[in-house]
Amino acid sequence: MSSSKRFFGIVILLALIAAPFVVWRQWNAIYDWSRLRDYSPPADVVSLADQDTFNAYTKHLFYVNHPQLLSTVTSFRQYCPENENTIVLGCYHPDQDGIYIYNVQDPSLAGVAQVTAAHEVLHSIYARLSTKDRAALDSELQDYYQNDLHDQRVLAEVALYQQTEPNSVMDEMSCTFGTEIASLPSPLEAYYSRYFNNRQAIVAFEQNYEGEFTSRTNQINAYDAQLAALKQQISNEESTLSAQLNQINSDRARLDSQRNSGDIGGYNAGVDSFNSEVDSYNSGLNQLQANISDYNNLVTTRNSIAGELETLDQAIDTRLTTQSAQ
Repeated sequence: MSSSKRFFGIVILLALIAAPFVVWRQWNAIYDWSRLRDYSPPADVVSLADQDTFNAYTKHLFYVNHPQLLSTVTSFRQYCPENENTIVLGCYHPDQDGIYIYNVQDPSLAGVAQVTAAHEVLHSIYARLSTKDRAALDSELQDYYQNDLHDQRVLAEVALYQQTEPNSVMDEMSCTFGTEIASLPSPLEAYYSRYFNNRQAIVAFEQNYEGEFTSRTNQINAYDAQLAALKQQISNEESTLSAQLNQINSDRARLDSQRNSGDIGGYNAGVDSFNSEVDSYNSGLNQLQANISDYNNLVTTRNSIAGELETLDQAIDTRLTTQSAQ
């Protein structure tokens, strides 16, 4: 009799423990239903979900947040006002209350919206993890960050989050690693596979548009190195030509003096050597002029690529202070 009572007591205790979880699940279901009841995702939103290979659960959360693609900085910043002096391409409002994505217009940067959408929906997913699942994920993220993350660009992103969002670093790492790093440890790959049918498709978007920046940056750096070497060469040639010209002027004065004094033999003996000096100088001058022309052409090409890079930077620049200054 007493054992039955103890068992009944345990059942009651378990029910009491489980009750908050059940209520939480029911609340989420009710909230989601209310958000989706009269909602029909726009075609561009559906396209993002499909391109990012969201599975059914991820699409569900994405649509619960009524995602919007906004094509002007002003309209975008109405919904994402945080960090007004920082370039932000998307934001997630807590409690599944909205996802907003800046719709970059430059065709060279196709893929930015896709990566941003995946990043923001991962915030939504992270927010609904159980305490246990979140702790397990955070442990895997921290282990990877401390021991295996070597991508300097991603490390810089994490460092920025540590400064600007110190209370959300693990959340941000879960979004960044999942959308920007091609190869992750098995536990993390297993986590992301719960939400994406093909995570590599998202990473490919990121690599493609990031490549537009890095390729131009690498070209600029290569041209800068060439320009520095050519500038030094031109400087050396100018010094050599200056010394040659001084010698030519000195020898011309000597020859003129010999001729004027009647030393025709000495004058004739020095003419061939003098002419060789002049020929060498003229040859060096031609080479200098060619190198200067090459330098100027390289500057034009380099600046053209720098202009392209600046255009790309402007295409993703959502800083309100920058926009108002333009």
